[in-house]
Amino acid sequence: MERREFILASSGYALSALGLPDMDSITRRTKSVLPGAVRVGQGEVAAVRHMVKALGDSASELGGGHARHLAVRYLTQDVAPWLEGRFTEVTGRELFAATSQLVHLAGWMAQDEGDTPELRGLAQRYYAHSFRLAAEAGDPELSATALRGLAVQCVDLGNRAEAVQLGEACVEYGRHLDNPRAVAYYEATLANAAAQDDDRRMATKHLALSEAAIGRPAAADVGDSWAAHYSPGRWAHEAGMVLSRLGDLDAAEEHLHLALDIHGLDRRRTRAIVLADLGGVRLRQGDVDGAMATWRNFLDCADGIRSVKVQAALQDMRVRLRRYEGVPEAQELREQATRIAG
Repeated sequence: MERREFILASSGYALSALGLPDMDSITRRTKSVLPGAVRVGQGEVAAVRHMVKALGDSASELGGGHARHLAVRYLTQDVAPWLEGRFTEVTGRELFAATSQLVHLAGWMAQDEGDTPELRGLAQRYYAHSFRLAAEAGDPELSATALRGLAVQCVDLGNRAEAVQLGEACVEYGRHLDNPRAVAYYEATLANAAAQDDDRRMATKHLALSEAAIGRPAAADVGDSWAAHYSPGRWAHEAGMVLSRLGDLDAAEEHLHLALDIHGLDRRRTRAIVLADLGGVRLRQGDVDGAMATWRNFLDCADGIRSVKVQAALQDMRVRLRRYEGVPEAQELREQATRIAG
């Protein structure tokens, strides 16, 4: 981890966890600019948004481990001076909002790169930093999205109570948004956290709210909405895994098929994870042949992807196939998974 990366993620308004943001900081900045501060306008805001899209597209396709150093370098060397620059209040709010997206992306990349204490801590700091930037910019959707990142991390780590609390905060921030995909995004997050917490009532309630939201037409102009990527296919994947946690394997398989076959998924990393999950659900249903056929497709997608979720899926598959030592196809899949995992 680069020293400058750690400094930026730990300093100033970056983080006192989720303490109350300084809502007047941007107003004050426009009135008390340091001598020599760089002038910042709409061109710089557009540049940040463009880089978020370019780096996000790369990470979604190949995994967070591929380009995080590029996002960090751009954040520390280019964007950080702009945050201390000379700008109008309107431009300042747009700059903070765009930077919130970039910082959130860096957090997601760190979380997806590996399952180490250093990377987990770094992701958490970035998500909290993103929350403060979004809140100071006055953007409730980006604030909710940063909270969602923290909630998902808690789900992954098994911190059940914290995951539910963060999921509830995420839903509250997004409650009044006129963006059905964003509402679906946050409601599904809370449903997932509740399912892990064995709260079937809460999980079922918020999964239904999420389904109702994703079924509504997307807003005509979602602009730079982070939730714009949350397609019906991605919702179907997340819903399938919530249903799997609740033990409804038939419905889980139906939703995972929906994600793959009807709506489709345009990113190789995402498709690989859905295939891995579907293979696991089929195995739990006793469909060994179906599981191995699905996992073969998963391995074809997974090759070359640097993602902790893909690595975890590879390991999970190898362990589950040990009980089929006498089955040649199972042995072939395990060997192929070992080669891909490196």
